Amino acid sequence: MSSASATIAAKRGTATGAAPKARADAARNRERILNAAREAFVVHGADASLDEIARTAGVGNATLYRHFPDRDTLIHGVMHFVTERIANRAEEALAQEDDPFEALRSYVFGAAAERIGALCPMLSGRFDPSDPECLAARVKVEKLTKDLIRRAQRAGAVRDDIDVGDIMITLSQLTRPLPGVGCQRIERFVERHVQLFLDGLRAPAKSELPGHAATLEELRQEN
Repeated sequence: MSSASATIAAKRGTATGAAPKARADAARNRERILNAAREAFVVHGADASLDEIARTAGVGNATLYRHFPDRDTLIHGVMHFVTERIANRAEEALAQEDDPFEALRSYVFGAAAERIGALCPMLSGRFDPSDPECLAARVKVEKLTKDLIRRAQRAGAVRDDIDVGDIMITLSQLTRPLPGVGCQRIERFVERHVQLFLDGLRAPAKSELPGHAATLEELRQEN
């Protein structure tokens, strides 16, 4: 091979190697931004400073705006990111935990850590929950949650009179701050109350629940 050909080949190799690295760097920056934005929205609401989000993520403003051109695009990204993370936690629990109740417990604690109950009320007016991407992620979470519950019920580890909606309502309520109480002040109590809820799910049931199990279909009904 001539020296000119070798130089061209070397340049091509460098360019080929540079592209995956650039993509990996971009993916890492995007994840840093989404993590920082989630924390900022939980604490400060939908109007959290984008400049501060960029600083917390360790990126420049230009990088933030390259990934998310405006606030609503970032809010949409955060909601999809959080929903996907909850789905991943459910998949990991199903795959890694042999004990059905421990799998459900691992998932519920992991989902609570995403603080979806704190995010939704703050951001609900800024994104479309019927967007295909968000809808697909939500349906995935609901199916995986149902799989975890049914598996535990078949094993006799979870009471039969609860359904997916009961888990969804509880996760939303337990991770939502009380009126007049900041997210950071209530956060230290979340694990305690999640454990109390999980103890109430165990079979055999120690009480009879009023009403009936909350189904997803019922939760979606129009008022």
